[in-house]
Amino acid sequence: WSDVLFLTVKPQVLNSVLSEVAAVVDKQTLVVSVVAGISLSTLQQKLPQVPIIRVMPNTPAAVGEGMSALAQGEYATLNDLEIVSQIFGAVGKVVTIEEFLMDAVTGVSGSGPAYGFLIIDALADAGVRVGLSRPMAISMAAQTLLGAAKMVLTTGEHPAKLRDMVASPAGTTIAGIHVLEQKGLRAALIDAVLAATERSKELGQK
Repeated sequence: WSDVLFLTVKPQVLNSVLSEVAAVVDKQTLVVSVVAGISLSTLQQKLPQVPIIRVMPNTPAAVGEGMSALAQGEYATLNDLEIVSQIFGAVGKVVTIEEFLMDAVTGVSGSGPAYGFLIIDALADAGVRVGLSRPMAISMAAQTLLGAAKMVLTTGEHPAKLRDMVASPAGTTIAGIHVLEQKGLRAALIDAVLAATERSKELGQK
């Protein structure tokens, strides 16, 4: 009887869940899948002619700052897409993409919050190392990344340009950036996204 049905299970149990519900899902029901790595074509095989929208959200949706990417299935209409955009738009930003980009979105924004949490934790550790209390260090690290992100989104400037605005000649910031580049922070983040993207592809093939 539902107008919209959300599939919010782990990929490993999806087949059994679809086997249970497929027979009772009406072709007028809009199905929204947030199951990582599972393609629209795979879902469509189990739910023939049912309108499906595939979504990759992320956990900051819990605080109204989510990033969700939507891919439209064969039988889904623009009105269906608008409905799902409004739902996820209530908890953050929404983009519509071609489905072949969904694994890349998973690697960047689906898994991305965890990378951010790791960086905040590392900055907080560094703050404690140089004398700040743990609560103060965490607060300063988190607010600093929040502010940096907001500058990128608000100004529309390239992150490299904003970085250069902070880094004075022979100053403290460029000294820190030099160490981060030496230690391979940029390459590590790129490799992390590649690994998460490949894992998303693997999940879709199982």
